Amino acid sequence: MVEAQNIPAGSTTTGSLAVAAESTVATRMSAPPSYDVADFPVPHGREEEWRFTPLARLKGLHDGSAVAGGPDLKIDITAPEGVTHELVDRTDPRVGKAGKPVDRVAAQAYSSFEKASVVSVPKETVLAEPIRITVHGEGGTTFGHQVIELGAFAEAVVVIDHTGDAVLGANVDYLLGDGAKLTVVSVQDWDDDAVHVGQHNALVGRDATFKSVVVTFGGDVVRLHPRITYAGPGGEAELYGLYFTEQGQHQEHRLFVDHEASNCRSHVVYKGALQGQDAHAVWIGDVLIQASATGTDTYELNRNLVLTDGARVDSVPNLEIETGEIVGAGHASATGRFDDEQLFYLMARGIPADEARRLVVRGFFAELVQQIGLPDVEERLMSKVEAELEASAA
Repeated sequence: MVEAQNIPAGSTTTGSLAVAAESTVATRMSAPPSYDVADFPVPHGREEEWRFTPLARLKGLHDGSAVAGGPDLKIDITAPEGVTHELVDRTDPRVGKAGKPVDRVAAQAYSSFEKASVVSVPKETVLAEPIRITVHGEGGTTFGHQVIELGAFAEAVVVIDHTGDAVLGANVDYLLGDGAKLTVVSVQDWDDDAVHVGQHNALVGRDATFKSVVVTFGGDVVRLHPRITYAGPGGEAELYGLYFTEQGQHQEHRLFVDHEASNCRSHVVYKGALQGQDAHAVWIGDVLIQASATGTDTYELNRNLVLTDGARVDSVPNLEIETGEIVGAGHASATGRFDDEQLFYLMARGIPADEARRLVVRGFFAELVQQIGLPDVEERLMSKVEAELEASAA
């Protein structure tokens, strides 16, 4: 277990922590970011950024043998009036603006998509209804690129819902203008055989606010790489995640928050529950506070609840600090089983053991689900959690 650390501005602890973290954080990628697949060697599984991933189960996404084909993804976009949607070439300046690919799969996806989908919210537009994007696979292999763009002082909520069966390599860019506010809910509710590898890049403008809620239930292998950069001072990023890893599933979330601008804030909370033989969850949280990022306030937390024997969690928080002029910085990671005192309290009041376990798990996830702010989505996700628990009890 990694204990939480809160480091006040000017603390002498800051320098020693930066040295301790440097050897880990410096190896977060084997090659500089690039749009060109040739700039990334084929991973063999011993690299720091690939050592937890079952490469043999990626169905060729990592080595170039995966070729787009079979049924195309069915993508449907529902948006309020005033929102525009267009398909553009990779030469469009908005495509890739939020960040370059940082591994071979992301570069392969960038090089292989035919048309990028761009959804734009005009400046100063405040949407009363969410933008909903549904992505449904029917067994094919696909590479894609999605851009969500908000003009200055615009406000929007976007729900991206993944279902069905597919082998998908995709990049998603979020572009936030100055003062904009964007909430994104990305749900991975794939069928059991699906493979999804994605890089999510958010470029947060001056005084803009970005909230991400990543929810992962399905798929054989899901590996997501959310990344945050700040285009100006005063930006805020809140990254929440929920994953429920079942027997044989591999679910991996690798986050990177790059604090380069001053007076920015980031807050990360990811929680996971695991049950079944060979259920494997991986959480990597990298936060870099550069020398120019004075006034930074950042914290990251990962908690995992192991429900049965045979499940495995790898949780690695990393924090690298290059300036002591910060508001605060810290991280925490904890993995464990049910709290016996909680179960005893509930059972002592006449609640059966199975029901008590369900109540504990619901409470464990409720904090994150409530961050969504959309009742229909929240109800659906909690119902999914209930279904997973009932299946394990059957």
